[in-house]
Amino acid sequence: MFSSLRTRVSSRGGHPDPWVIAVTGGTLVAFVAAALAAPEAVSSAIDTAFGWSAAWFGAYWQLLLVATFATMTVLALSRYGRVRMGGDVAPAFTWFRWVAMILTTLLAAGGVFWAASEPIAHYVDAPPQYAGSAGGMEGAALAMAQSFTHWGFGAWAIGGSLATLVMMRGAEKGLPLRPRTLLWPLMGERVRTHWVGTLADIACVLAVVAGTVGPIGFLGLQVSYIAGEAFGLPNGYATQAVVIIGLALIATVSVLTGLTRGIELLSRINIYGAIAMVLAIVALASAPFVIDLYLQAGAVHLRELAPMMLFRGDTEWLGHWTVFFAGWFIGYGPLMAIFIARISRGRTVRQIYIGATLLPTVVTSVWFTALGGSGLWLEIQNPGTVSDAYAQDGLPAAALAIVQALPLSAVMAVLMVVVTLVFFASTMDTMSYAISLSSVHSGEPSLLVRAFWCMGMGVAAAVLLLIGDGGVEALQSFIVVSAVPVGLVLLPSVWGAPRLVRQMAVEQGVVHPPVPKSTAQAADQAGLESVTVGTDKE
Repeated sequence: MFSSLRTRVSSRGGHPDPWVIAVTGGTLVAFVAAALAAPEAVSSAIDTAFGWSAAWFGAYWQLLLVATFATMTVLALSRYGRVRMGGDVAPAFTWFRWVAMILTTLLAAGGVFWAASEPIAHYVDAPPQYAGSAGGMEGAALAMAQSFTHWGFGAWAIGGSLATLVMMRGAEKGLPLRPRTLLWPLMGERVRTHWVGTLADIACVLAVVAGTVGPIGFLGLQVSYIAGEAFGLPNGYATQAVVIIGLALIATVSVLTGLTRGIELLSRINIYGAIAMVLAIVALASAPFVIDLYLQAGAVHLRELAPMMLFRGDTEWLGHWTVFFAGWFIGYGPLMAIFIARISRGRTVRQIYIGATLLPTVVTSVWFTALGGSGLWLEIQNPGTVSDAYAQDGLPAAALAIVQALPLSAVMAVLMVVVTLVFFASTMDTMSYAISLSSVHSGEPSLLVRAFWCMGMGVAAAVLLLIGDGGVEALQSFIVVSAVPVGLVLLPSVWGAPRLVRQMAVEQGVVHPPVPKSTAQAADQAGLESVTVGTDKE
């Protein structure tokens, strides 16, 4: 049965892989059709699979994130951090442009709404291991530190460190930028054509498609809600569909123009817009409170990092928070690694660690503190300002409540909507590009393949909204289910990346190759004989 899945690497660059495109595209179409035909049954099945995945693999995912971050940290800070990946070439992008594109792969997936709502959720209802924590600044710092943990070092390391190194070394050896290359340390050259490699490609693409289509549909619901609440526009399917299709068109134009034009330009606009929003919110709220909160939350985060990342005491809470995010980010991991590897040629191991793990973590923590911290300040000043809206209407209500409680609320609401749309457009174009790379045997994906994935995900999200938010929420939950095989695909990088980097360190002269034992013994013997001869002459 599986022998028919064996793929043949075409000599034509960019030749589509029919198995990956047919199976992943067909599965997405089948899911949408099933959700339209039997929404309750699909939702129930996904919930059951979600619970099973979190119960059986949650601890493994938490350990995988910790192991990945710890291994990359040791590797980057050691002498092997000087190893240059992707060949002896100059980086194609400046530090700012490079980090800006990396940030769009994960933070854009939900940074606006989660940054506003997660800190307030942990403040009102403290995590189980800190259930006795007080309110005020102490409770706010703890809530923010928990948010840092979910969106911090482990989240960024899983796709931007070890997996990226394996991808870049594999590409240097002629392997494709596809998820299957992550199995290279385990399977060797067989991974090029083996059916296991095809299954890895399919599983990883499915995970990212689910993890992108779900948030796109979610975005349509949230922007429609904000438009209705803040501007009195119709909050219905027409508004939602217009938002999603318009977003898909913008992302399609961006991904069709390539890395050095559309994607890179949209990423820079992203960063400038986010900076403007952060400065505006903090200036209109309480800058001293936000700065103080950032320092205190950072201290708590560093002190409690391991306990927060490895907490296993309340499975229900974990399924809603830590394990949910771990599964979500693991699902994104291989495709993030592909995209980051594609734009990081000429960077050293240490630079990739700084630019793809440390700096994005710092930027994410600043973003969460500015938006979520302002919400905590409003909540402390007037309890219920943000928490009541969040409890009643969820994520978008928390973000909108923060904006509406500040001066110039109408202007801030427009800015929030624009920044959110640009964020999601960036996610769509980067992930569409990475999915397209995974859908071809080698070389750059064709324009048709790029457009197929970008518009296809937008149309799927719009169709799912015909049945309300149930189909979108089910698809968002499916990424946690799909993280089960993806987590196994990422595992070989934990021991494979250090081994590959050590080989490169010898090749590049960063370290000297070990002297074989027999050679060393012969040298010692020769030295001993010379000393003996000299003594005899005397």
